[in-house]
Amino acid sequence: MTVAVRVPEELSARVPAEQRGPGLDRDAVRLLVSRGTEVSHHVFAELPRLLRAGDLLVVNTSPTLAAAVDGWIGHARVVVHFSTRGDDGRWAVELREPDGKGTTRARAGGPEGTEVRLPEGVRLVLEEPLSGRGERLWWGRVSGVSRPETPDPGVAVLLREHGRPIRYSYTERDQPLSVYQTVFSLPTEDGTGSAEMPSAARPFTPRLVAELVSRGVQFAPITLHTGVASAEVQEPPYPERFAVSGTSARLINAAQAGDGRVIAVGTTAVRAVESAAGDDGVVRARAGWTDLVVTPERGVRVVDGLLTGLHEPEASHLLMLEAVAGRAAVGRSYEEALRGLYLWHEFGDVHLILPEEDPHAARCSRNCG
Repeated sequence: MTVAVRVPEELSARVPAEQRGPGLDRDAVRLLVSRGTEVSHHVFAELPRLLRAGDLLVVNTSPTLAAAVDGWIGHARVVVHFSTRGDDGRWAVELREPDGKGTTRARAGGPEGTEVRLPEGVRLVLEEPLSGRGERLWWGRVSGVSRPETPDPGVAVLLREHGRPIRYSYTERDQPLSVYQTVFSLPTEDGTGSAEMPSAARPFTPRLVAELVSRGVQFAPITLHTGVASAEVQEPPYPERFAVSGTSARLINAAQAGDGRVIAVGTTAVRAVESAAGDDGVVRARAGWTDLVVTPERGVRVVDGLLTGLHEPEASHLLMLEAVAGRAAVGRSYEEALRGLYLWHEFGDVHLILPEEDPHAARCSRNCG
């Protein structure tokens, strides 16, 4: 069971922090810090003073895609959310319909063979439901994109020329794609990326990163391309593509062996690092697909702390938080977030979970038999 809290609609962050007032930057969001059931309140710009030399932040470099594209089934307008590209060139997609308010609502996909007309004569044909996802996500194949002068053919061209960032009804208006990129985002050679922003890293600014580095905090980049997480359906994450390089693996292992704490920036970073860790807690270079779901029963082998957004009470992400911090700590922190009127969702405030105890003792209790 996850923590039982209800998030009032007025606590949804409707615009990014830098648009809420003159002189504000991304790091103007609030920062809730918890060590066990002890909670303190800060602003994100204070992060360098809350970490220490030797700490390691694991950050996701996946860029956010303009993954929403208008289409038509017959005379009915739909919006296609492109989620995840499969190894066979197909894409997992979610079909949605306009809600008359500038955003979309859920719409069942299918049946098999349904054809969606996309801009410039491009066609999307639904072939089969994504396993275990009911009628929400379907495997579909795109045809009709022809840009021989472009090194990233297919859906990458379609999204770049006709896509826009996915947004849900709790936000106020459409935003440019740059608003959804983090300071760590790196373009990929094949045009792939995340359907929805790895938002825990959004409050970082170049100035803040420089200050952290000057104080001896290190960064280990990883990549995990996130799929769509429909606002109406809370469900476990499905397999996602990830990569942990040998360099980042060595940085993580060195922090574990020394005095540093391994702090994942976002649940995506937790999933990637824990997928690359062996039973002995050692992280090794690895790339491919991960279907790992981090739960309290499974626990964590590598991560000591977590910087994350505030998630809906039913979200499977909360199970991961409980695996890192424990149920009592997560429940206490969410009570404080509600009491303090923290803002939720991708443009909202953030939560830093730090370990109560010496991380080396905690790791030994997990891995030293």
